[in-house]
Amino acid sequence: MINMQLDPKVVEILSKISTATLTTVLLKKGLRNVWMRGTKPLRPGQPRLVARAFTLRFVPAREDLATPESWSSPISTRAAIEDMPEGCITVVDSMGVTDAGIFGDILCARMAKKKVAALVTDGVVRDMAGVLGTGLPVWCSGAAAPPSVAGLTFVAWQQPIGCGGVAVFPGDVVVADDDGAVLIPAALLDEVLAIAPGQEKLEDWIMGEVQKGHSLPGLYPPNAQNLARYKAETGQT
Repeated sequence: MINMQLDPKVVEILSKISTATLTTVLLKKGLRNVWMRGTKPLRPGQPRLVARAFTLRFVPAREDLATPESWSSPISTRAAIEDMPEGCITVVDSMGVTDAGIFGDILCARMAKKKVAALVTDGVVRDMAGVLGTGLPVWCSGAAAPPSVAGLTFVAWQQPIGCGGVAVFPGDVVVADDDGAVLIPAALLDEVLAIAPGQEKLEDWIMGEVQKGHSLPGLYPPNAQNLARYKAETGQT
């Protein structure tokens, strides 16, 4: 059984780290493919959110399965929503389909009521005004009027999926902000926590130096001289 709750200290740390910085940290660990393509904030100014991934998976629509009747099946998005724990980020493999909305206002309202932290998908939602009205933070590729069964068949939840070209396993950690959603593999969480705050502080210092008029060569990335200056000025070790 996966513990879907993150330590509040982990959330506090990562909520201060941009997804841009996290991609740099993960690149240094050898992971190049962690940013989920097509996951744009539905509403500008959504807060940076951090939580474990609760996964849902769609496959291409098949006429005998992708029907309105399927919404009452034991294997349905409705059943999956009832399984979502408080505080999770729901990550949905929509195969990048943009002409069928996976969730509308009623499903998003239920997720908000269950205190799901956010919805992240490489597809689209429907009932845009209603979804925005639920207050559920959403990262997606936009909106479309047709329902999910017009282009997709829902098949499973809490299984490994692909979202925006990134492999996502249940319990991995997702950080989403204005640049989109980034995946931190659960096994690398401790290493990222050890590195990311320092990387963010270093980049803040570099930005300050740029604003003072310093040139980029030897500053970004810092050479030995500038790194020593950074450590001396900030008290970093």
